[in-house]
Amino acid sequence: MDQTTSQPEAAQGAQENAKVVVLTPKKAHLISLGCARNRVDSEVMLGTLLGGGWLSTETPEEADVVIVNTCGFIGSAKEESIDTILQATELKKTNKNLKVVVTGCLTQRYKSQLARGLPEVDLFIGTDEFTKIGTYIEQLYECADGQSPQKSPSSPLSRVYAKRTHYLYSDDLPRLNTLAKHAAYVKVAEGCQHQCAFCIIPAIRGKLRSRPIDSVIREVKQLVQQGVLEINLIAQDLAAYGRDRGEDLLLPLLKELSKIDGLQWIRCLYVYPENLSDELIELFATEPKLAPYIDIPVQHASDSILKAMNRAVNQGELRSTLARLRARVPHIAIRTSVMVGFPGETAADFDQLVDFIGEQKFDHLGVFAYSQEEGTVAGRMKNQIDEETKQTRLEQIMELQKTISRAKLEAYRGQRLPCLIEGISQESDLLWQGRLATQAPEVDGLVYINDGENLQPGTMQYVEITETHDYDLVGKIVSKQDLN
Repeated sequence: MDQTTSQPEAAQGAQENAKVVVLTPKKAHLISLGCARNRVDSEVMLGTLLGGGWLSTETPEEADVVIVNTCGFIGSAKEESIDTILQATELKKTNKNLKVVVTGCLTQRYKSQLARGLPEVDLFIGTDEFTKIGTYIEQLYECADGQSPQKSPSSPLSRVYAKRTHYLYSDDLPRLNTLAKHAAYVKVAEGCQHQCAFCIIPAIRGKLRSRPIDSVIREVKQLVQQGVLEINLIAQDLAAYGRDRGEDLLLPLLKELSKIDGLQWIRCLYVYPENLSDELIELFATEPKLAPYIDIPVQHASDSILKAMNRAVNQGELRSTLARLRARVPHIAIRTSVMVGFPGETAADFDQLVDFIGEQKFDHLGVFAYSQEEGTVAGRMKNQIDEETKQTRLEQIMELQKTISRAKLEAYRGQRLPCLIEGISQESDLLWQGRLATQAPEVDGLVYINDGENLQPGTMQYVEITETHDYDLVGKIVSKQDLN
């Protein structure tokens, strides 16, 4: 400071200088594509940025940075990811200072190709590096030419952070729950120990890596303290949780979670049928906090196709497992996923799948057309099925499932059941919406409530089902008493 400057003058100058250097917080808009496991990664990125002083925006047009968390599992998911990236980069035409960052499975899988083919993207971050997103974006702003100071600007790969460091989610990572204030996903493991012939996930996400059980418990307790009533446990195969550590940890985890005060529903997603033990079935029958719902991906019913897929079960074993489950827990809702058009799938194979679905009458079902993916065993098979046949078979399965779903939901008519109130319906502001314990968030149907005056989101209410549709229910509140 100049010695001739008086203190008041100095203070005034300091204040003026402070006004010059104060920066408006930068704003980010994150678009999350793909599965619930990917969504948790997105929530960690949002938590990291918000913890670093960033703001989150509702629309990409408001943002300084648009982040696209991609899916690279099958062809349609890759197309959606590329289209979304291109839409984001298009905004640069009207916002010259906009940065576009691409993360997730597509980056991890195609880092070199993306970096060369999409020069308008400022940064690519893989599935093991995204927790450092705040640091990487700050480095982007620190460099006038938009290149990271640690990397050479001469190569397109200078914009890529996609090395494999065997990331494992932890309860001490910052995270912003985006599902709802009353529900959340909890990821208990990364990677996968299976080697399904059609799947690229192990190559992208690595081998199975399970979190310590105490880390999961701490996270769930934190979420419950924030008002979460429903926990949706996720992993590539939930029943394999702990096996990389030489233990079967799902059962002890569920028992410990059931002891947490305030937690009302524990939902199990993605349990491979070969790992559905009698002990787990017994817990479904006896533990009231365990939602009567399970997601069991069967993929197919033809023994020859299941063998070609490198699945660890056959049709007889699938029938036996499902029969054991339903005999002990008759009220359980079962969700599954199946694939049509796998290489070598004959008309007879497909007919077996149709018959199996018609016989089992799953409560919820997702169907996918096989996608030929490089780097997979099935991708190298010669007897690929044409796209028209795949689409025809997919539509036939969906039509069958619509009929099954409508009949299953009709059985709910007149029942009075606890319903988790989510809020005003997205279909109409004259309706409220909620979910039964037999309806998972995002993937299943809803209960629409037409007398929801003075309801509070995130509360449990008894609802009487008055109407049924193909996938959704309509009900009325029969008790204004909060069941929480």
